[in-house]
Amino acid sequence: MSRKIRLRAFTLLESLVALLVISGSILVYQGLTQSISSNVHYLSANQEEKWLLFSQQLRSELAGCQLDKVADNKLYVSKGNQQLAYGLSKADDFRKTNASGQGYQPMLFGVTSSSISQDGNKVIIKLQLGSDMERCFVYTFETTS
Repeated sequence: MSRKIRLRAFTLLESLVALLVISGSILVYQGLTQSISSNVHYLSANQEEKWLLFSQQLRSELAGCQLDKVADNKLYVSKGNQQLAYGLSKADDFRKTNASGQGYQPMLFGVTSSSISQDGNKVIIKLQLGSDMERCFVYTFETTS
């Protein structure tokens, strides 16, 4: 007695369609991975976000301060009974210290050069970030009567 048993199997066409779907999915995944990788690289190399954070932080730090002087490329202010200084360190960061240079609070890294000037109650801070970005921060102190 010879009995034929038919087993259900994949046809060649079904196998090719499955391979086509798998290869298409892999290509889409690879494209998305490359796109995410390039976006992460751009954001990590972009200094604009760091500059915006720095300028907001410096603006809030200087609010309520009294301008003492600008000397030796540093900004000297008084806040309450504290004497503070802001300027470029010997390393590559712009930092906040006390007036004698002690203490260490970095505010912005990657600064290659800076210049701080004063025009009355207005202070202008020019910073060079890396080799391709230069920014200017202008702050006007309130006059005390």
